[in-house]
Amino acid sequence: MQQLSVLVLHGPNLNLLGLREPGVYGRVTLDEINRLLETEGHSLQANVSTLQSNHEGVLVDAIHEARYRHQGILLNPGAYTHTSVAIRDAIAAVALPTVEVHLSNIYRREEFRHHSYIAPVAIGQISGFGAESYRLGLQALIHHIRQNQ
Repeated sequence: MQQLSVLVLHGPNLNLLGLREPGVYGRVTLDEINRLLETEGHSLQANVSTLQSNHEGVLVDAIHEARYRHQGILLNPGAYTHTSVAIRDAIAAVALPTVEVHLSNIYRREEFRHHSYIAPVAIGQISGFGAESYRLGLQALIHHIRQNQ
């Protein structure tokens, strides 16, 4: 089986996981999520590269660069889910399979969080399972890539 490469992007404020609103986001840290994804990636024969940024342009640049390095993107855009046409357009432009993930169920939260600019250009969305959302998203993404090679 061919070794795949997946880029995992974490959006704004996710660097504060474990400290930030643990009742909503849990106590798992971003480092713990990244380790979970690297382990899961290894078991799926995929390299996992991670990047967190609070800056929209950094995330857009990483999406552009992914076109040449990775076969898919796992993305938690954080608050940019609801505001960023730039991230949406970058995903559409590179045409890499992308799975959108969220720790919390965005549809059980404030009304403004119910709309995602990312969902229409993603192959799927997983939300509400805490850190497990990432693992499920990675599994789904790898499965999709392998089925469509």
